[in-house]
Amino acid sequence: MASIQKRHGKYCVITSYKDDNGKYRQKWETYDTKREAEKRKKEIEYRQAEGTFKVPKCTTLQELLDEYVGLYGKENWSLSTYDSNTALIRNYIIPLIGDTDLQDITTFYLEKYYQKLQTTPAVAHPILGKAAHDFLSPSNIRDVHKILHSCFAQARKWGLMEENPAADATVPKYKARERDIWTEEDLYRATDACEDEILSLAINLAFDATLRIGEMLALTWDCVDISPEAIKNGEAYITVNKTLQRVSKKAMAELDQKDVLVVFPERLRICKTVQVLKKPKTEESTRTVYLSRDVAEMLVSWQKKQDDIKEVIGEEYQDYNLVFATTSGMPMSHAEIRKKLKKLITEQDLPNVVFHSLRHTSITVKLKLNQGDIKSVQGDSGHAQASMVTEVYSHILDEDRKKNARLMQEHFYDRKHKLAEGTAETGNTINVPDGIDPELLKRLLEDPDTLTQLQNMIAQKRPEI
Repeated sequence: MASIQKRHGKYCVITSYKDDNGKYRQKWETYDTKREAEKRKKEIEYRQAEGTFKVPKCTTLQELLDEYVGLYGKENWSLSTYDSNTALIRNYIIPLIGDTDLQDITTFYLEKYYQKLQTTPAVAHPILGKAAHDFLSPSNIRDVHKILHSCFAQARKWGLMEENPAADATVPKYKARERDIWTEEDLYRATDACEDEILSLAINLAFDATLRIGEMLALTWDCVDISPEAIKNGEAYITVNKTLQRVSKKAMAELDQKDVLVVFPERLRICKTVQVLKKPKTEESTRTVYLSRDVAEMLVSWQKKQDDIKEVIGEEYQDYNLVFATTSGMPMSHAEIRKKLKKLITEQDLPNVVFHSLRHTSITVKLKLNQGDIKSVQGDSGHAQASMVTEVYSHILDEDRKKNARLMQEHFYDRKHKLAEGTAETGNTINVPDGIDPELLKRLLEDPDTLTQLQNMIAQKRPEI
């Protein structure tokens, strides 16, 4: 069993167990908050009841990583994250520093390791068959650092390390590549020129509903309300509650199909990956997004055509209720949509963008329309935190702040100048005929009684004023 004890402002989970010689021992794990400690206590007791609990016993980094992946990674990582993280561990951490004693790993040691990674040949992609770069990219080095930082943080909690050597380590500079996005004018051109109905629907839906490509391809008809009443009242919507991904069979087996809702039949048995519908990675990704009338009507039209296809194909149609399905009912792949978009870009000489850029264009436009209302845009985009919107789209918020400066100038300072010149409004509105001397007008404005008399005289002759 396990218990919790508070010590030095932190919370310790104490686990009693028998060592290899049958002697009773205690293992202390330290956590910053009581909530973390209680979560770990429940996990230990569950694993003890299942007979799968093992006390971390590590001397080398490889031994620690094995424990880290087994105890932390399998519990917290999604299928795709598990795939990518274990690949980085397998290819770039264990071969280079896996046999290093934990006591020898310092901040200085890690910084030398990160420098070495910059000249380490990149391993070929398991699916594409080739590496994206000759050497490990700064982006991937940063990912390696994130894994080690998290791993050492867990080791400190487990009482295996006193400090986290990655906490203060300097990582090679990395600047995220800024991708081009389509402007509204580019979208006008693309949607007008697109003759592929599937691609046209994909472009419009991704833009209108601020969707990731996996969310769009996972959309099912039971999550769509495009009834005549809903469209008429401006209440047509979609519910985003799953995503389409291609994941490795190995990750599926090791994580026991974690968060997987549907596994689609394999096209080739020799394939190492499989398409699945799975839960979104965060709770915020599950959301309802309201649709514009045009896009709702496009979905109505497409549903009718899809029903016609089902009637023609008959029982051979494998119906998963997908909005974006092939003529056999199977899900469309990310690659199929991207290939169609690439063809349109080439034919129409459009700016070369990736499909995900439509989501960026959508957020940019919605921020402008909502005058920087971050929360409403976050609701559509499914970002976990509003700060993610402000960081990526700060240029739009800058435009709003510039607009604020213009409004302040017009509302306060320009009006102040007019008051100083004696031409500001006094609460009365008057249309003055042409030909009045400016100096006379100024004196009139400075004399409220005379101005009121003049206004009454003019109003008697010109009632429309």
